[in-house]
Amino acid sequence: MTKAEPALVVHGLCKSYPLPGGGRTTAVDDVSFSVAAGGSLGVVGESGSGKTTVARMLVGLVRPDAGTIAVNGRERTTGERGGGKLPVLKRPGGGKAARLRRAREIQIVFQDPYVSLDPRLTARQCLQGALRLHGRYEGEAAATRVGELLDQVGLGKREADARPRGLSGGQRQRLAIARALAVDPQVLVLDEAVAALDVSIQAQILRLLADIRRETGVALVFVSHDLAVVRHITDDTLVMRRGRTVETGPTARVLDAPADPYTRLLLSSVPREGWDPAETVRLRGELAGATRAD
Repeated sequence: MTKAEPALVVHGLCKSYPLPGGGRTTAVDDVSFSVAAGGSLGVVGESGSGKTTVARMLVGLVRPDAGTIAVNGRERTTGERGGGKLPVLKRPGGGKAARLRRAREIQIVFQDPYVSLDPRLTARQCLQGALRLHGRYEGEAAATRVGELLDQVGLGKREADARPRGLSGGQRQRLAIARALAVDPQVLVLDEAVAALDVSIQAQILRLLADIRRETGVALVFVSHDLAVVRHITDDTLVMRRGRTVETGPTARVLDAPADPYTRLLLSSVPREGWDPAETVRLRGELAGATRAD
């Protein structure tokens, strides 16, 4: 069986921010990965690990200092190499049409869809607006496509005519997913997309995402701190700590037989039968000591 070609290839992403008193802090340092068409990658780590910064760079909300991002072989950013250094990015151009093209390549679903949905628009109007913005469909064809999207994410007529405040958290997340799918993206980034939902609703959204991946071939990048969710939805996992990749590989191997002490710490922090918090404290102390020694 031939392995699917990468839908997304990321190489050497770097991002730092200035500090108020001078100097800079590094949020992401030389992160690289790829995701096959129809594949799924989990990006995990504690708060401050840099995983959300990576997600925002993928969709263009944050501009990297260096590195490249390519979708289906076409770079979304251009860089120049020199002296063995990472590429220095040039700001992509091309005007509105180029920006919309890049938006169609990668879409994102946030943890709280309420803040990204226009409270004045019904679910149906929200999807119509997305289609109109990207010039995807018009007239009767647009109405038909909106119906298909609503059906795909399990929203009925009542939800279609409701505004965000009239939808539950799970229904708002379904609408956010439908809006992202409206432009037929090659890559869908999900930034803690089920973290705020009840466990039963989480399961429904995860099943929905699995169905969408199978039906459309979209590649998923799933940013999460929840290792159980990552195990359920992803093929591969990348573990980040302090902006760097500490471990990557097939999800089953990374979570069942972790090679890095930090990954073992993350796993030991998950409550389970026979769980001993003292073991987590011990591992964290050992990791802190090793970090100071380095």
